[in-house]
Parts: sequence; C-alpha cells; structure tokens
Amino acid sequence: MRRIESPRGAGAGRSRVVGHALLVIALGAGVAGCSSDGDPLSAEPYDAADRISFSGSVEDGGKADPDEPLEIVAEDPDGRITDVTAVDASGRRVTGELAADGSRWHSTSPLAAHARYTVRVSTEDEDGAPGRRVLTFTTGGPAATATKRLAVTFGPGAGTYGVGQPLTAELSAPVKDRAQRAVVERALTVESTPAVSGSWHWVDDKKLHYRPRDYWPAHATVSVRSALEGVKVNDRLRGGRSKPLTIRTGDRVIAVTDAAEHRLTVYKNDEEIKQIPVTTGKPGFETRNGVKVVLAKERLVRMRSTTVGIAEGSTESYDMDVEFATRVTWSGEYVHAAPWSVGSQGYDNVSHGCVGMSTEDAQWFFDTVREGDVVTVENSDGDTMEPFGNGYGDWNLDWAEWRAGSALVAGAPRSAGEAARLRPTTV
Repeated sequence: MRRIESPRGAGAGRSRVVGHALLVIALGAGVAGCSSDGDPLSAEPYDAADRISFSGSVEDGGKADPDEPLEIVAEDPDGRITDVTAVDASGRRVTGELAADGSRWHSTSPLAAHARYTVRVSTEDEDGAPGRRVLTFTTGGPAATATKRLAVTFGPGAGTYGVGQPLTAELSAPVKDRAQRAVVERALTVESTPAVSGSWHWVDDKKLHYRPRDYWPAHATVSVRSALEGVKVNDRLRGGRSKPLTIRTGDRVIAVTDAAEHRLTVYKNDEEIKQIPVTTGKPGFETRNGVKVVLAKERLVRMRSTTVGIAEGSTESYDMDVEFATRVTWSGEYVHAAPWSVGSQGYDNVSHGCVGMSTEDAQWFFDTVREGDVVTVENSDGDTMEPFGNGYGDWNLDWAEWRAGSALVAGAPRSAGEAARLRPTTV
C-alpha cells in the first residue's frame, strides 16, 4: 500500500477539481533498458512521450484555461506517476495532489493567466524503470468576470531593523474565505539569509504578518515577494502586480525590564551590556507584560494624560515634553527620560505605564536601539501585550498559536520544494 504526504493547502483546491481534463498524459508501457548492475532505478530514464495525448485547447495548440485545474493521468495500469513539478517562467510553482497508486495527479492551486508553464513528470513502469517527460504550455486570459486586481503592499519598508521586526502584507481587497486565503498565502514568498523557518498569520481579512519561530538572526537579509499576478483568487478577484521588499537586521538587541526589581537589562548579541534602574507603572497604571517591539524613536514628544483617558485637571493628569522617547505601543507606552522620578528609579514603580529612567540613561538607550529591537516586560501586575492592534505583540503567541493563524494546512511552514512536488512512499 502507498500513501500520500498531502501538500499544504491541498484541501483548499480539492473542490475545484470537477472533472475538467485540461491535460491527459498516457504513460505507455515502454521498456527501459537495465543498467549493467541490473538495477532498474539506476537506468537512464526512458522517454514516456510515445503515448502522450492532449485534450481540448492544449491538444489543438491553443492556450489552456487558467481557471481550470491541470490534470495528468497514467493510463497504463502497470505504470505510475512518481513525481510532478509544474512551474511558470517567473518561478511560481503549482501545488498538486498525487493519487496513492500514482495513477493521477491534479493541481490544487490555480494557474496564472498569460503564463508559460513547464511540467516535469517522472514515471515508473512495472519493473521500476524510470521514465521522464517534460511538457510546456501557455495559459490564456482570465475570465471576464474577474474585475478587480488584488495588490499586496509589504512592510515595514526597506531598511535595517531589529531581530523582532515582523513582515507585514497589506491587501488591497479583503479575502475572507479560507481556501482563497490559501491561494494568496501560497503566493507570498519569504526568503532569508541565513535561512529560517517561518509562517504567515492572518491578522484580519486584509492584513498578514510573517515571523520566524524565534527572532530573526542578527545581520540577516530578508526578502518577500508576491507571485499573485494573474492568479485567480475568486470569480471577481485576480492577483495584480506587487513590489517586492528586502530588509536587513542589525545586531540582536533585547531589553528586558523586570518590573519587580525595577531594572532594565540590555543584551547585545546575547551579551549583557548595561543595567539601568527604572520605574514602571504604578497600581492602576501597570505596564503591560510580554514582548514588544520598538516602533519609533522620538527625540522630544509631548505627553498628555487626556490621550490615555485621564481627565484634565484630575490628580493624575499631566501635560509635559519628554525627551529620548522610544515608542513600544501605539497607545502611548514608551521607554523615556523621567528626571522627575529619579529618586524612585530602581526602588519603586510610580509611572503611568511607561518605563522611566534618568535622562542620561534614556539617551543611551535611545542611541542604542533601533526599530524592530525587542523590549520585554516581566513581573508586572499589568495585562499581557496584545498580539495585534497596539504595535507588534506578535511574539506573545507561541509557535503553535502563530501557525494556527495560517490559511494553509495545519498552519505548518512550507519547505522550499514542498509546494511543487508529491511523491508516494511505502507504508
């Protein structure tokens, strides 16, 4: 008995296979010569094209319909398909499913419009001798009903960031259906040097974030691109052009704030480089626990209590200019200079939620960190940092939770070749 290792997102495309026979390959019973050692697997592959036939527009030399699945069939009951790769001229791979007995392969992701595809089929006859066939075909235009183009805008923008910086993908139109999300997600390719495993997570219908299991490596190069152009997402939405993005990471800088010990410790490339006495949020204004990411650095910022719901003129109200402010949430949590609380720094928590320190230490911190660096808080009585909506709290989800936000099967990250190949293996 043979089994299949299902590709990611296979379920998303399975419902599309409704009996359309765009391409049929009949694998003949051609005999391959054995090698000198008698092992058929070491023989040169035979040409499996002598009984290949095409149906429909492909057979007539026309263009294949990009809205229909691609199907390959082994008509010889003694032969089987062992491997299929289908890729277009831009490097986009087509995912597919291979029957357990190797009799049939069909695509599970849509083809792109106006594209040229190369299909490589590996076969095996009843003696185990390998066969090969390489086919090329082109696709025609999309259906007239596809009226919108789905563009993807990647973030955060070209530059150098800390190792905690997630990638973002903003869609120009909402995508709600899980199968359609899988089509989009498969087309968003992330590559890093050094290589790491990672996964996309759908924040909402128009936004995805991508992060590795752990932080990015220091001094890495990370590139992201979309291969959605021309690909059908639904009857009225087809992928459009999107600009790729490349970012780099700097040193691995992580700041750990212990609210109970009133101390912030900064690590650079896993070595401690400075301890700073601090004050964090007092009762009723506790600093959020968890992992945050530097969003911006503001040399001077006006802080007003009314922006965080404290009534003007109340005993807790304030309105002041603050120096060397490093922002970690959009709601107004910073690491900043607090010369008015120096006497409490290292001993007590007296702030309204920010991490306060001396002006000298705040300037050092401001000059040391960059956007994307990691700032964590532990041992506070505050809530945990939200994953989304108030900055980058992505790292507060464990890896299983993060992958569950993927539209692909089980949310598991893809390997480089998984999207294109399927080979049956013996149980």
